[in-house]
Amino acid sequence: MKLYSSRRYPNRWYAHSRATGWVMFPSSPGGWEMRQPARGIDPVDVREVPVRLGFNSGVPESPDQLVLSPEAA
Repeated sequence: MKLYSSRRYPNRWYAHSRATGWVMFPSSPGGWEMRQPARGIDPVDVREVPVRLGFNSGVPESPDQLVLSPEAA
């Protein structure tokens, strides 16, 4: 998954992966649960950022959502 921020919409994250396609969601706790398809994204307005910046929004790759195998525990 890749995470993007927008100059025009600073309170929103954009994400893209093969599984989800382009989605947008609020940059607030639990925002990932409110995601919706993103259309008409202007590449001039978005910049890729580290996925860890979206962890508080519940992005699936956040550390609190990783499942450890029994051997790792």
